[in-house]
Amino acid sequence: MFPEGFKNRIQDQKYIDAEALLKALKEPSPVSIRINPSKWNRKPLNAVEVPWSRNGYYLNSRPSYTLDPLFHSGCYYPQEASGMFLEQAIKQSIDSLENIRILDLCGAPGGKSTLLSEVIGQGSLLVANEVIRQRAVVLAETLTKWGSVNTLVTQNDPAAFGRLSGYFDVILVDAPCSGEGMFRSNVAIDEWSVEKYCTLF
Repeated sequence: MFPEGFKNRIQDQKYIDAEALLKALKEPSPVSIRINPSKWNRKPLNAVEVPWSRNGYYLNSRPSYTLDPLFHSGCYYPQEASGMFLEQAIKQSIDSLENIRILDLCGAPGGKSTLLSEVIGQGSLLVANEVIRQRAVVLAETLTKWGSVNTLVTQNDPAAFGRLSGYFDVILVDAPCSGEGMFRSNVAIDEWSVEKYCTLF
């Protein structure tokens, strides 16, 4: 099922339990959302809390997001529970979350940025950047729906921020993925190759 190049690659990486990863990729991804407490501070029905996220929940089934007015009004955001671990990374890396400045260099589509804006509070600043114009529009829409008042959206090449040396307390780079996280889709499996995705590693 999985490309041989991918299997060989992860088996060579001793910090990865290759067998467990391949097994997990064959199973459906758990459905999880993060609640926006400023708009809808409720626990979803029959939901289970994500242990590392204050407002994250696992759901029993996937709702129809496009038909849900709560989603469109920014009451929650569909996000992989693993992505919510950023909350703990920030809290455990910074002494104080008051009056800090964070740059999210790869902000779209907005999951990490909405989480960061919530964690740092209104007295801090988040600059959510996206290089690709179309994705920057999506990022701005997501943050507008979320109601983030401490966030500025930019569409710049990362090199442009070199002029602000020392300005940001935290710089987050969640670079475009290798496509491996999409392996539950046959299209992603068919398109993956070592030459296409692993030249930088």
